Amino acid sequence: MEPLKSWRPGPADGRGPVLVSVTDFTSAHPSDLPEVYRAGLNLRRAWPGLKGAVGLWMWTKPLQLRSGSVSIWETPEDLHRFVAWPPHVAIMRRFRNRGAIRAHTWTAHAFDPAETWARAARLLAQTGAPSQTAP
Repeated sequence: MEPLKSWRPGPADGRGPVLVSVTDFTSAHPSDLPEVYRAGLNLRRAWPGLKGAVGLWMWTKPLQLRSGSVSIWETPEDLHRFVAWPPHVAIMRRFRNRGAIRAHTWTAHAFDPAETWARAARLLAQTGAPSQTAP
């Protein structure tokens, strides 16, 4: 079953090379999942103003207690800047002991929404897939 997802564009166009980041958080407790998703929505509101952000899909598999994002960036530095952004750091600290997170990244010559989502969906179908760190 494919996850529920929603798209939010960023300010970058994604015509050149891009970095794709897929995050997959599994909540330890069902009661945490809505709070985790709301925290993601708060970050999503800032997306149109994030330098280098092409766009973001938030996704959820509520019956599996999983949620996360597929974000597209112009450069690895743009992703690193987001990861170090204080609101993101605060959320990661708040939830770090409330579940498990996996992250996967890859580069593409340009942003192709259908191809990007298809690859991300294949990764998300693999529960317990090995983690990879962002470049």
